[in-house]
Amino acid sequence: MRPFTGNFTQQEPLSDEAIDAAVDVMRSGRLHRYNVVDGEMGAVSALERAYADWQGARFCLACTSGGYAMGIALRAAGVEPGDAVLTNAFTLAPVPGAIAGVGANAVLVEIDENLVIDLDDLAAKIDRSGAKVLLLSHMRGHIADMDALVALLSKTKVQLIEDCAHTMGARWNGKRSGSFGLAGCFSTQTYKHMNSGEGGLVVSDDADFMARATMLSGSYMLYDRHGAGPHGDVYEAVRLATPNLSGRMDNLRASVLLPQLAGLDANIERWNARHDLIAERLMSVPGIAMPHRPDAEFYVGSSIQFRLPGIGADEAGRFLESAAVLGVELKWFGSDAPVGFTSNHHSWFYLGSTDLPRTDAILAGLFDMRIPLTFSKADCAHIADIIAHWVATLASRSAA
Repeated sequence: MRPFTGNFTQQEPLSDEAIDAAVDVMRSGRLHRYNVVDGEMGAVSALERAYADWQGARFCLACTSGGYAMGIALRAAGVEPGDAVLTNAFTLAPVPGAIAGVGANAVLVEIDENLVIDLDDLAAKIDRSGAKVLLLSHMRGHIADMDALVALLSKTKVQLIEDCAHTMGARWNGKRSGSFGLAGCFSTQTYKHMNSGEGGLVVSDDADFMARATMLSGSYMLYDRHGAGPHGDVYEAVRLATPNLSGRMDNLRASVLLPQLAGLDANIERWNARHDLIAERLMSVPGIAMPHRPDAEFYVGSSIQFRLPGIGADEAGRFLESAAVLGVELKWFGSDAPVGFTSNHHSWFYLGSTDLPRTDAILAGLFDMRIPLTFSKADCAHIADIIAHWVATLASRSAA
């Protein structure tokens, strides 16, 4: 079979508009978000206002990373050292890292075959742990039944913070991810849906929460220079009682994000066309199990996941190597050790040991692949054919 020669980590170049905006900021010398002239709205403030409007949120705060966004969201929500915080076991390291960063204890919740949080296990662990916050990771863009989840959290008086690093622009029954609870946290790291290298956004409709988050981000007493923040009066109760954790976004990063926001909806359509082409081909391959996407879910297909149920660790390793020989870069969530960005709860030693048999069984056969927009639809068809070829080869070897 003809090898694929594309690069799975190559992003599209920034637009001329983004480059020009960045050059303008650099020429001004005013990179710090609060270094503006009288009457000027800096790039960070402009981004906060534009993103809040796009998201449909009252408030937005721009910060240094998605992980930082989650950390200050937890702290602004009132999470204290020693508290229990729930999160789904299938996620990436920054999520439990954000919980550990505020001194809290992560309570990992099982997932189901569709790669979303198991609501029965969630209910049981709310009861056992006494946790009052769920940091829900919409991992790899898979959204749980948000109607049922919100009803459960309302009944049990658990606050919801959403990790939307993989669901910028996704919706459940028409409502954007990040809008279902107290706050939504987004990432603009290079491999996410807008690219500033690193960066994060927090959205909320709660003025008191956003005032605390803004002070935590390191606003000094310059909160009136935010593009989508609460009225100044809201800060009176928190401005002298909230530590400065210095995690502000700078004008350079914001300047390259603003033009990308204007093209985000169009890019989501492009991602989904590529994702759906690959998914349709893989669905017809015996031995491959694809996550079910409910009609209520509008996803952003910047990556794709599939399972090979029952595959052993040695076979999984050979499958990865065989695909790589033909140029297809897959990640496997069943590995005993972290590989690059990919890890699982067994390697997060700081959390302690957790018994998660259902999650472990799912992760043992779970493979993952980025879909950069630098790939054409023909590229995606080629990649799907290579995966299908090696799955068929694996099945024939097992049968022999």
